Amino acid sequence: MSNKRLEQLLGFLSDGSKDPFIKYAIATEYAKIGDHEKALSYYNDLVDNEPLYVGTYYHLGKLLEQLERKEEAVSIYEKGMSVATKVGDRHALSELQTVYRSALGEFDDDDYDDD
Repeated sequence: MSNKRLEQLLGFLSDGSKDPFIKYAIATEYAKIGDHEKALSYYNDLVDNEPLYVGTYYHLGKLLEQLERKEEAVSIYEKGMSVATKVGDRHALSELQTVYRSALGEFDDDDYDDD
């Protein structure tokens, strides 16, 4: 199975790119093809080495939920909300709050119709 996009992204990384988006995109591609261990490796590398790259937290948390690692996902969402607040990314904060509440099983009254 050939994944040209993944090959291209890995090429950018091997060429010395320091852009955190490259690692993020690689992690996302690995997640898409079901290689969860490699996806986790790249996402965790971003959390450890590029902690202000806010987009990582949502996708890492969702992957952890998919792998039935809910407590870890909740922890990642919490860390992501803290980072989003720190860097002033309101959109990311809102998205992280939504998935965080969902992971905890919390819902707003507006989430249900009375019909």
